[in-house]
Amino acid sequence: MFRKLILTTATVLAVAALAGCATHAPAASSASTEQAVAAAAERLRVAMIDPTQAALAQLVADDLSYGHSGGRVDTKDSFIGDLIAGKSDFVTIAITEQTIKVVGNTAIVRHTLTADTNDSGKPGKVQIKILGVWQQQAGSWKLLARQAVRVA
Repeated sequence: MFRKLILTTATVLAVAALAGCATHAPAASSASTEQAVAAAAERLRVAMIDPTQAALAQLVADDLSYGHSGGRVDTKDSFIGDLIAGKSDFVTIAITEQTIKVVGNTAIVRHTLTADTNDSGKPGKVQIKILGVWQQQAGSWKLLARQAVRVA
């Protein structure tokens, strides 16, 4: 009887473990999802240098919360508007140390952003750490939230 109980318990545990493994996406699928997020992040980098309403609108969520390192928070409209008007003007943007973690339909993207700027006609340089939260919406990855902090 004890032996039968042990075998039954072992079988239940094995089935539970296998069921848990089945719920996780295969590594190849995860890698391709990370590549899709990285491609969207790269399109946003390019669109921030040469901004158009159409390109930016496709890449950011309607509910965007875009936090700057100085504490200001933009919405989708103010983020796009400032880029189009040149109030926020990126001449160059280099992204380094990027990591991407996908959890369901959400991705956490961290990187260091180094840029030459010309905000409202005033040249400058910036180096900040970025946390971006991307969400898959209607088959596309969109920036939902972003927070920047100054590099110490």
